[in-house]
Amino acid sequence: MCGAPKQGGTLAGIDLSTQTVIQGSVWHDGAPVAGAYVRLLDGTDEFTAEVVTSPEGEFRFFAAPGTWKVRSLAAVGKGERVIDAEVGLNETTVVIE
Repeated sequence: MCGAPKQGGTLAGIDLSTQTVIQGSVWHDGAPVAGAYVRLLDGTDEFTAEVVTSPEGEFRFFAAPGTWKVRSLAAVGKGERVIDAEVGLNETTVVIE
């Protein structure tokens, strides 16, 4: 079965000195958005990965260091955020307008 992996949970066991983690949440009107599709696009806007937010609106990607675009698509609208990710934990919030 194809589909985005379940989101949420801890980073226990992940070596943040060697991994680049981009994680955060999607919000709309002051509340988290569950079930939103979150896409990770590279510096040329090329699609790299997609996940579905957790019930708490959370998402997580493992990526290479660099500039990434995080784009969210939900029934209530869309939003995006550019992030310059470094090795370690990189957190962001995507606000749907």
